[in-house]
Amino acid sequence: MSIIPSFFGRRRTNVFDPFSLDVWDPFEGFPFNTNSNSLSDHLRSSETAPFANANIDWKETADAHVFKADVPGLKKEEVKVEVEDDRVLQISGERNKESEEKGDTWHRVERSSGRFMRRFRLPENAKVDQVKAAMENGVLTVTVPKVEVKKADMKSIQISG
Repeated sequence: MSIIPSFFGRRRTNVFDPFSLDVWDPFEGFPFNTNSNSLSDHLRSSETAPFANANIDWKETADAHVFKADVPGLKKEEVKVEVEDDRVLQISGERNKESEEKGDTWHRVERSSGRFMRRFRLPENAKVDQVKAAMENGVLTVTVPKVEVKKADMKSIQISG
């Protein structure tokens, strides 16, 4: 599965990937896109927009599907991992805005705050009842084991004659 780079520096998942539920707006980021009723605006509220595109890698190993999400600065209590409709993995969370103290002078605010949510349709070989998640150093790792593929039993047949 290839990764299609964006012209504006953000990495996107493959738009042809049937397991990705991300919505791709081909005109997002263009200066002439002044249509506030675009598809991406309907799907992302103003509360989720700043942090909506949490970067997540998905790899398939021999034993499992492994998702790694960059969620720096979040505690495990601020992140939620759910499986809905039996085959949709949903990773969501919220980074709260830092409180402003009276008298503070902010010179720059670059860290994003708000909610994020990413959804992935899991393939048929996923054991959705055995999903495990762990967080270490700002990286959430979600492991979805795969159903073991049983090899066909080979039985030797003697040839008579």
